Amino acid sequence: MEIKDIQKLLDFIAHSSLDEVNIETGEFKVSVKRNAVTTVVTTAAPAPVVAAPAPVAAAPAPVAVATSAPKADESKYLTIKSPMIGTFYRSAGPDKPSFVEVGDEVSTGKVVCIVEAMKLFNEIESEVSGRIVKVLVENATPVEYDQPLFLVEPA
Repeated sequence: MEIKDIQKLLDFIAHSSLDEVNIETGEFKVSVKRNAVTTVVTTAAPAPVVAAPAPVAAAPAPVAVATSAPKADESKYLTIKSPMIGTFYRSAGPDKPSFVEVGDEVSTGKVVCIVEAMKLFNEIESEVSGRIVKVLVENATPVEYDQPLFLVEPA
């Protein structure tokens, strides 16, 4: 089982009513509990056990406070969303510049941020072309699957 398969499993559990899933084959064993804090993957080979915090949250993501601008203004913008659950980072490191800033032009395939999931740093690429008009998430904060990260004015 690869990391992508585990991430898909966690996404499925997060959007279902299941509280616990156990999968066991000759090669590995995966046990995921919604109310527990750990996810354990064990392989048949003498590999170390990998323990990571379960990224499934019982509470919904925080909702942004409405501003005085009408909602219709934001409807013309495209949204770059998180493809996974994890921790959002605007740059590759604390001493590195942000991948994108408000006002920057982005094109399809340009890295706009990193989402850390299970100790893996996943570069998130833009699926749209345009200009960044708003960053919707604070640096180093948790994000949910399909959570909006950036608003982009289409090119």
